[in-house]
Amino acid sequence: MKRLMPGLLAAVLCAQPVMARDELAVYSPDALDRALAGAADARLAVLVPMRDGVGLSTDIYTPKSGSGGKFPVILWKTPYNEHKLRGSTLRYAIEATRRGYVFIMQNERGRYFSEGKYEILGRPQTDGYDTLSWIAAQPWSNGKVGTLGCSSSAEWQLALAAMHHPAHAAMVPMSAGAGIGKVGRFQEQGNWYTGGVPRTLFAPWMYAVDNPLRAELPKGLDEKTRAYIEQYNDLNAKKPAVDWTVHMQRLPYDSMMSSLGEPPATFDSLVHRAPADPAWRTGGLYHDDMGWGVPALWFNAWYDVSIGPNLELYNHARKVGADEAVRANQYAVIAPGTHCSYGRLGPNMKVGDRDMGDASFDTDGAVFGWFDRWLKGDRNAFAASTPHIRYYLMGANRWMASEQWPPAGVTMRRLYLRSGGHANGLDGDGRLDAAAPPAGEAADRYRYDPMNPVPTRGGADCCNGGLVQPGVFDQRPVEARGDVLVYTSDPLDRPVNVVGFVDAVLKVSSSAKDTDFAVKLVDVAPDGTAWIIADTILRARYRDGFDQPAPMEPGRTYTIRPTPMTTAIQFGVGHRIRVEVTSSDFPKFERNLNTGGPNESEKLGVVADNVVRHAGEDASFIDLPVMR
Repeated sequence: MKRLMPGLLAAVLCAQPVMARDELAVYSPDALDRALAGAADARLAVLVPMRDGVGLSTDIYTPKSGSGGKFPVILWKTPYNEHKLRGSTLRYAIEATRRGYVFIMQNERGRYFSEGKYEILGRPQTDGYDTLSWIAAQPWSNGKVGTLGCSSSAEWQLALAAMHHPAHAAMVPMSAGAGIGKVGRFQEQGNWYTGGVPRTLFAPWMYAVDNPLRAELPKGLDEKTRAYIEQYNDLNAKKPAVDWTVHMQRLPYDSMMSSLGEPPATFDSLVHRAPADPAWRTGGLYHDDMGWGVPALWFNAWYDVSIGPNLELYNHARKVGADEAVRANQYAVIAPGTHCSYGRLGPNMKVGDRDMGDASFDTDGAVFGWFDRWLKGDRNAFAASTPHIRYYLMGANRWMASEQWPPAGVTMRRLYLRSGGHANGLDGDGRLDAAAPPAGEAADRYRYDPMNPVPTRGGADCCNGGLVQPGVFDQRPVEARGDVLVYTSDPLDRPVNVVGFVDAVLKVSSSAKDTDFAVKLVDVAPDGTAWIIADTILRARYRDGFDQPAPMEPGRTYTIRPTPMTTAIQFGVGHRIRVEVTSSDFPKFERNLNTGGPNESEKLGVVADNVVRHAGEDASFIDLPVMR
C-alpha cells in the first residue's frame, strides 16, 4: 500500500486536467443553457427504435466545432427527468461537446417521452444494445461509444457490458451497485436486500419513479413537433408528498404503495420475491455468470448503498474479462462520501458529521482522460502509470494507491466478542479481545421488540426519501439502548489500518423462529465519539444460504455470517475499535417481525429473546483486514 503524495496524485489522474466544469459550477442555469447552445447543435426528442418497435426518446448534442465530421459518443441513459438538462448532466454535456464528443441523453423505456412500459434498468441487454447499434450507424459517429453516469445512469451499464457490443469502447459506472444481482459473496438483487433483509429505500424511490398511469404523447408525432413539445411540457407527474418517516412505520410492508392509492406496479411485483427467486434473472441485473467485455473506470464511495458488491464486481471483471486488454483495464476510485458525491471531493470535506480532510480529486479529468484514451485513441490521455486502485484511507485522511483489492500485504486479525454476560449498552462489560474466550464464558442476551426497533443513525444508504441521512454520525445515542450489545477494544498504542472486506461470525440463538442480526463496525475517538464505519445484517432464516431458508429452533445455537462489510479506515492512536450487535436497523432495513412467516405481508410481530454466545467452540468474532 502506498500513499499518493499531492504531486504524484495530480500526475496519475490524467494527462489533461479539466478546469471548465469548475467554472461552470458557478454559472446560473440560464448561463449554462447558453453555454451548451454555444457549444453544440441539439436534435431533440428523437425516437430511437428498439427491436420490439418501442421508440426511446433521445436528445443528441453534436459539437459545433466540427460540423460534418465523425465524433466519438458519450451516452447517458436515465429514468429521470433530464430532457431539459440540468446540474451535473448539463455540465458534462457542455464539457463533452467542447472536447469534441457527441453527448447523448436517452430516457429509459416507459419514462417521460420514451414509449413502452417502465422496467427497472430499462432492458439494458436489448434496449442498450440496440441504442449502441443505432449510434454506431449514424453519419456523425466514429463507431466508438462510452457510457457514463451515476446511480441509475450507471446501473444499466453493467448488464450491457456482458454483451460485448463492438461499439461499446469504454464505460464509467459511478455508484452502480443497484445494477448487480449476484456477484461472488453478495446476492443483493439490485440492493433490494442486504443479507436477505429488504432495504426500505425502494418504497420511496419507486413511489417517485414508477408511474404506471403516466401521461404519454400521442403516437405518430413528427420529430419537429416532439422537440417543440419538449420545450414546454416534460410530462413530469407531481405526486402527493409523503412523510416517509411516518409512513414507513406502516404494516404490512407490502402495503406501502397501495395504501397511498398507487395502482399495482413494480414494487408490488418485487416485494414478495425471495433473494434466490429465479425471477431476478429476468430483468436487467448483472449476474456473475454473464462475462465482461468493456474497459471500465469505476467510481465508488465508502458510505454508498452497495460498496461491497461494487468492489466484488470490480475484482470479478479483472478475472473474467473477455480478453487481457479488458481484464487489465479495470480501474477504480473509492472516495469518502455518499452516493454520487464525486463532484464534491475537495478540501475540508465532511461526510455526515466527520471531517475527512482534503479529499480533492479531479473526477472530471479522470473521466475525460479515460474516454480520450478509449474513444479517441490517445494513449497518453490516461497515464499508463495510473494505479488500478485509488482509495481514500479515512481516519488518516489521505489518498492511497494499490494494484489490487484488498491491497497486497493485508492480513486478517481476529478480535473476539467477550463479556461477563452483560454487554448491553455503553455501560455494559463487552470488550473486543485478541484472546479467544474460554469455555464457560457467559453469553449476552437482549430482547428485540419489532415495535420498538433500534433506529438507524447514518451509515451507508441512499435515495430513501429522507428516511435516513447517510454518512458518518456518532452512534452513542444508539449504543445507550439495552437491546444493543457493545464490544470495545482497549485504546490503541499505534495506528491500525483496516483495509478490505470485514467478516463477522456470530454464534446465536433465539426464542423466535426467525430474527435478524445486525453488526456495526465503529471507530471510537479518544473523546468517546463513536463514528460509524460500516454496517451489515443477516436474516437468520438464510443462515445456510439464500436458497435454503429454514426456521430456527428455540434455544438452539446457530452460526450467523452476515454479508461482509467493506472499508478503508485508520483507527488512530488512542482510538478504540468497537463492534455493535443487535437485531434491527430501522428504517434503513425492514423490521423482522420474528414470526418466521411471510414477513412482508404480516401486521403482528412477536418479541424475540436473542442470545450471542462467545465461549469455547461457540466463540463469536470479527475478522479485520489489517494493513501492516
